[in-house]
Amino acid sequence: MMKVVFMGTPVFAVPSLQALAGAGFDMTAVVTRPDRPSGRGKKVQLTPVKKEALGLGIPVFQPEKVREDTFVSLLRGLQPHIIIVVAFGQILPAEILDIPPLGCVNVHSSLLPKYRGAAPMQRAIMNGESQTGVTTMLMERGLDSGDILLQSSMQIGVEDSFGKVHDRLSKLGSKLLLETVELLAQGKLSGVPQNHEKATYAPPITRDDEVINWHNRAGDIKNQVRGLSPRPGARTAVGEKVLKIWNVGGPERNSKLGAGNATPGCVIGFREDGLAVHCGDYPLVIKEMQIQGGKRLGAAEFLRGFRIQPGTQLG
Repeated sequence: MMKVVFMGTPVFAVPSLQALAGAGFDMTAVVTRPDRPSGRGKKVQLTPVKKEALGLGIPVFQPEKVREDTFVSLLRGLQPHIIIVVAFGQILPAEILDIPPLGCVNVHSSLLPKYRGAAPMQRAIMNGESQTGVTTMLMERGLDSGDILLQSSMQIGVEDSFGKVHDRLSKLGSKLLLETVELLAQGKLSGVPQNHEKATYAPPITRDDEVINWHNRAGDIKNQVRGLSPRPGARTAVGEKVLKIWNVGGPERNSKLGAGNATPGCVIGFREDGLAVHCGDYPLVIKEMQIQGGKRLGAAEFLRGFRIQPGTQLG
């Protein structure tokens, strides 16, 4: 029976672990990042993958750094046929990549070579892509540059948030991974080199990426909001306070509100479903928001407790 070591950390990786365990492979070990304090109480939280692994009865290892000699020796001693990596969070050294005879297989949440890097889902949405997908890939020393095994695509709806795309790709990736491992076990699958000239990159989300520039086009701002919801959230300012924006409607190309001489970022009116704000071209309607120190609320409930008058300048 194929011996599998699974390396992953966040919720995105859980369906892939479940799929492999459910298929009857010998799940020799799970490797995940160390547990960290989280939340207001700073209580130590188990990683989502660790929680699942413990429930499945799989041994769990949590090295601070996978390149440590003691961990590499431990992993070599497990003699896995294959190592599966799904959103693990550390770069694997050559000493680990060379251990399993069938290689280290990664599930990457883009259609490689497009969107290599740390934030492919967010960047695809923020860039207004209408399609994304998942790729299983043989890992090598480069960044997401290994040979492609299988790919599966899906559409990104114009209202889809990062959260929705994340959940759908997580499930799609688990199915693709299971197919990949089964074919590798049968010797029926080999990798195809990527076209490196077509590679694009998806760098990590920074604090600067969260800030809304109201001079941008309404469609671009909407994509920014969608790509950063439910975390970390797009933000602007109202007065001295930070205002997180979680959901917007529009662009309002045929809006009766009219921007007049309003500057970008100016609140130009109200609707039942939200707060209309002028952008670089058309208005957007903020439907869900959160003031600094407050709760995430729909626009109507938010405005009952925090008044924003027409003419207020955001940003």
